[in-house]
Amino acid sequence: MFYIIEVEDHIRVEPKLFGLPTMESVEKQLKETYADYYDKEIGKVIAIVGVIEVGEGVIIPGDGATYYRSRFKLIVWKPELQELTYGIISEITNFGAFVDLGAMKGMIHISQTMDDYVSFNKSNSLIGKASKRTLKQGDLCLARIVAISHKGGELKIGLTMRQPGLGKLEWIKEDSAKKAKAEKKALSDEEKAAKGAVKKGGKKKK
Repeated sequence: MFYIIEVEDHIRVEPKLFGLPTMESVEKQLKETYADYYDKEIGKVIAIVGVIEVGEGVIIPGDGATYYRSRFKLIVWKPELQELTYGIISEITNFGAFVDLGAMKGMIHISQTMDDYVSFNKSNSLIGKASKRTLKQGDLCLARIVAISHKGGELKIGLTMRQPGLGKLEWIKEDSAKKAKAEKKALSDEEKAAKGAVKKGGKKKK
């Protein structure tokens, strides 16, 4: 889930930025410092929204940089358990698929790709035995986050598509169309049954 958060921290501005106005040099340093940055507590930093306030600079002996106590805003993405997320299949393996979620990557075990017996195909895709549905690189999907791990200092996100309303977007459309068709047929059958009952009840005895 995306958030806008406010952070207060001492920012180490390198000497190469000293010629710029203080606010600008701090913002440029923030962009470098937080590029591709992830923290367990705040999540993955997507962008620097802006610098709110910059205090006086402090120089530490033996360090050529200047430290500024600053307040700034960040746009972050923090994965949440049970969160629904769109993604693109970036890689297919014999044990599942890796999904590009935009900000980060997640992994779907082969048993969680669809409600079917799934096998790895020679064409580098996953295929369902009964449904014949295939999952390949580049497919757009909707998945649910079911596991978040930070073991070894590395974030791992576990996903599932083995739930109603999830899966490749084409499957979701197909299932939705089938459901709508079944509901329409059921309604039609009910109307026919109701009309039949009215006709039967309306007949006079001789």
